[in-house]
Amino acid sequence: MRRLNLRPAGITLRPNSARVLIRPFIPSDSARIVNVIGRALSLSEAETGEELAAVTADFGARHQHLQAAWLRHFERVKAHVFSGRPLSEARQLYIGALFSGEYALESAALFNPSMAPHPDQSGLAEGELRFIMSLRATGEGHISSIEFRAGIIHADHTITIEEPSPFVTAPELNPNPTYRKTVFLHKLMEMGFENEWSTEVMRSLNRDFTLTELEAAMRRAANEPGPLPREVQRTTECVRWLAESNYEVSFAPTVGVSERIIFPVSSNESNGMEDARFVRFVEDDGSVIYYGTYTAYNGRAILPQLLETTDFLNFRARTLNGQAVQNKGMAFFPRRIDGRYAMISRQDDENLFLMFSDNPHFWSDPRILRRPCQPWEAVKIGNCGSPIETEAGWLVITHGVGAMRKYCIGAILLDLHDPTRVIAELTEPLVSPDGGTREGYVPNVVYTCGALVHRDCLILPYGLNDTACTIVTIGLDELLAALTPCG
Repeated sequence: MRRLNLRPAGITLRPNSARVLIRPFIPSDSARIVNVIGRALSLSEAETGEELAAVTADFGARHQHLQAAWLRHFERVKAHVFSGRPLSEARQLYIGALFSGEYALESAALFNPSMAPHPDQSGLAEGELRFIMSLRATGEGHISSIEFRAGIIHADHTITIEEPSPFVTAPELNPNPTYRKTVFLHKLMEMGFENEWSTEVMRSLNRDFTLTELEAAMRRAANEPGPLPREVQRTTECVRWLAESNYEVSFAPTVGVSERIIFPVSSNESNGMEDARFVRFVEDDGSVIYYGTYTAYNGRAILPQLLETTDFLNFRARTLNGQAVQNKGMAFFPRRIDGRYAMISRQDDENLFLMFSDNPHFWSDPRILRRPCQPWEAVKIGNCGSPIETEAGWLVITHGVGAMRKYCIGAILLDLHDPTRVIAELTEPLVSPDGGTREGYVPNVVYTCGALVHRDCLILPYGLNDTACTIVTIGLDELLAALTPCG
């Protein structure tokens, strides 16, 4: 294969440890919480004011909504306040500050980007495309969250990215989200918790129900004398876990793209939300939704999950269902194929699979699409984001792992009408971690979670050694011409 002309965009996104989020800093031991509150209550009002002024002066310039965060954290420990007298706002704020801490979201790494057209394409010159990019930010404890950037691909394929804000903002969690009964029931069945008690709970709920309605239904079903049977207790725990895992978060429209941070919310993603793959999905009726598959990690097990949004302000996190929901690297096709949703995936941590479904939340019956073929992917292969539709076929950017755990980026082409057929492939890597690009947090890795095509050019952002990321471009015709026909 002749050497391809990869053109660097002159952009490198590096982690910035100064971008910090206010997080709860609350001990798990209630006695310690009471002790901290006791020390705060022992101060006079004047002393409280002085301490509050000092901590505000120390941290005020680092955050936009500092006091609002402190009040939220005060509410979380309010039940432990043993004083019989009302607390002044200054004392509430000070107590909230005692149970708060900064978390440097990207202090360790900022990598594995996914690029999709921005929902807002207004105000652009002819031939320009505004994009939104998700990034995996990793900080203390190797906890990953999802960040965003916005930028423009110009008519000549030069790229500009908005300068990131020094501030970051977590979204507001909807305290009373809505659930679809069929999806909820299916997941309970899949987890082995379909029993008389859960059936009674579900029967009393409407087709769509809220968390408040679910809690009320569980209270009614458990309204019996004596302790609940063990099976019912375990089912209750599962229902609450499932409800917690299907959540809704929203950013205010005034929050800039680079300020938006989706930090782990549910227990199954408590140790990270990894490698989001966003795609602009166009339904048969022309409506648009963005699907973002990601890997939820709780420190012990991984679980593929789904984010849904139309505007990158309001997000719904959903558990995926079915026997094929396992391992990593699930990525939607950008439209239905013959009326069905399609997903590329890797169920066995080795091969590429393809599956179809009538519902974006239910996946089963994966079929082998491609096994490792080239030496640079001899250990395993996977996708690097959603397939890209071209006149020649579905272009799938892939990654391959070879000797010494070296990750390279490649590409295959699927038949446009029958994507179960691989019709061409790169026999050599498109991008390799060679020379000065191989050192980092995790050496010898180049990896992307989603590229796009604009004006016959592939725009390829990718992570460098799980540390930073960069962008290259290549003519689509040149890339397609370099693919070797299969079979």
